[in-house]
Amino acid sequence: MRPSAKLAAAAAIMIGTGVSAVSAETINVGICVSWPGYAMLEVAKENNLIPDYDLNITVFEDPLGGHSALAAGQIDVYGCTADYTPLVVDRGTDVVNVAFLNPSYGVDHVILAPDTEIADLPGKKVAAPQAYIGHLLMGIWLDSVGITPDQVNWVNLNADEAVGPMLSGDLSAAYMYEPWISKVLEAAPGARSVVNTSDPEVLKTGIFMDALYMNKNFIAEDRDAALAVLKARWDGLGYWNANVEETNKAMAAFLQWPEEDIGYVIGTNGKSFEGGIYMLDFDESARLCGVLEGEGPFGMANGSMAESIALTNAWWIKLGLMDKTINAADGIDCSLMGDLVASGYRQALTAN
Repeated sequence: MRPSAKLAAAAAIMIGTGVSAVSAETINVGICVSWPGYAMLEVAKENNLIPDYDLNITVFEDPLGGHSALAAGQIDVYGCTADYTPLVVDRGTDVVNVAFLNPSYGVDHVILAPDTEIADLPGKKVAAPQAYIGHLLMGIWLDSVGITPDQVNWVNLNADEAVGPMLSGDLSAAYMYEPWISKVLEAAPGARSVVNTSDPEVLKTGIFMDALYMNKNFIAEDRDAALAVLKARWDGLGYWNANVEETNKAMAAFLQWPEEDIGYVIGTNGKSFEGGIYMLDFDESARLCGVLEGEGPFGMANGSMAESIALTNAWWIKLGLMDKTINAADGIDCSLMGDLVASGYRQALTAN
């Protein structure tokens, strides 16, 4: 974790433990990047859907830094992409993936710079955040067009960080999501998207997925709090489904995004946006965990979380990020979802 990120996280945690912590136990929550799909716990907090706890939420804008903070116990809960789960197992950290939250539904793209052809890419710079969904998407796409990972020069940049280098001509390709895709396509005529995550065969794999992680010690030492925050995440989703316009406004303020851009990612119908993301309701996520009967959406099988993590592991090995096969089940703890199912908690949401 970079020193600046450590200081920012520590400061945010200290600031968050103010007067409200006197009357409610604090749960430290991390969000890896400013992203609507990770904002449902903020929705729960703002609407008093978890009254017995104070959610102290830090936006890292640094996926690996957030994972480091979670592994160190500086935060208890972390929303980020599921593709990091094999690395959690490989590194033996006290972290588990407790739920799938939403698959990418076409929001993640690889963008080629103007006047760049696929055949030009060997030896050129391509940008993607390491050990993150963009790294995986870029690598799989390069492989599909016959370019091996060692034939390009990788630059570790998130989507917002890649905009400037793309516009200056320093990058030949970059992983991007909205609103950065539109900014680049508008400012650089000739730039184009060459792949995105809306393909049905891609959706079926479940590998381009957001997830909720928790520190194992937090679960072991305060299981009631872990269950409360997990339930609150889906209660926040339910609130959004019933109050989309109001909630999208609040998300925009929290994430410091234009309100219109929120709709282009998470949608305005309370469920999904094709070209954005698809929000799994609790029942769908529980089925992927294998703790509730029934199949998941997009052809994803019941209990398929481990299979998705194993496939991600195979790709990380191919991309040179990992060198061994892990037991995918070691990175998953579906017992919390199972407890909520056993308690009678259910949620099946449809588009408005």
